[in-house]
Amino acid sequence: MAEPEGRVTLWGIETFVAAAEEGSISAAARRLGVSPSAVSQQLSGLEAALAAVLLDRSGRPMQVTPAGAMFRRHAQTILNAASEARAELAMADLAGMTTLRLGVIEDFDSDVTPKLLSMLSRELKGCRFLLETGASHRLLDQLEARALDVIVAADSGLEGEGDWREVHPLMTEPFVAVTPPGAAIEDLPLILYTARHLMGRQIAAHLSRLGMKPAHRFELDSYAAILAMVAGGEGWTILTPLALHQARAFRPLVEVRPLPFAALHRTLSLTARAGILREVPAQIAARLKPLIAQEVITPALADCPWLAPALRVL
Repeated sequence: MAEPEGRVTLWGIETFVAAAEEGSISAAARRLGVSPSAVSQQLSGLEAALAAVLLDRSGRPMQVTPAGAMFRRHAQTILNAASEARAELAMADLAGMTTLRLGVIEDFDSDVTPKLLSMLSRELKGCRFLLETGASHRLLDQLEARALDVIVAADSGLEGEGDWREVHPLMTEPFVAVTPPGAAIEDLPLILYTARHLMGRQIAAHLSRLGMKPAHRFELDSYAAILAMVAGGEGWTILTPLALHQARAFRPLVEVRPLPFAALHRTLSLTARAGILREVPAQIAARLKPLIAQEVITPALADCPWLAPALRVL
């Protein structure tokens, strides 16, 4: 329901910022976890309270009006202040959290994420959890846009990205070669993980640095589909132990080896906006590390001991 005319609310401001950044009512609704009609009502109420049109909804995407651009600068300042106030009221303690918007890489879906949520729910009795799973680069974008409070994702490896965020490294893992059992890599085409995702871009960049252009016909975004094709003898691939863990039904059907060229690894970290949640991100990271060790690292090393020490909790 829209707020009565004359009242500017924090929720109305957050709705406006989401709509301005997303460029559509439906996209803003997905980001906020509400219905499109609720977004429209909040925008109408805010515009009525301010006696100004903030968004031109006639085009696609929506455009911010001159009045909207002016208000947007103040809106962001208000939202930043509200985030800092919530953090102070929480007394830097998990027990004080009332809402946690958490983004987690899809690689942890089957075991680590559910166990983390169960653990946090026992400690935060009055907290509401909003979970978003997805690719690392998308989660980072949502964190930067303030649509998420904390994310667990792969590091991009780019310099100059850390000024606005705090990063808590969780684990590092090597990339590995996965082949049909007993197959010779040189006789097989490469099945690539999609370059639309961060991990695929890391693989492509590594091959480029080595001056390698292996023949490939397939570029897929599904661990299971890639491993099914490898098991079927269609080629070999480059993945990580975490990817193999996520699609572990195929593990008995493939062979895992070190890369036949220079090593490559990635780091997964918990990331939050710097200075907003005080000690909370570090506390969540501390709870995550034993889970990762138990659910991912230990089984992987039992299967392939040679992955140590490249595969480890940080």
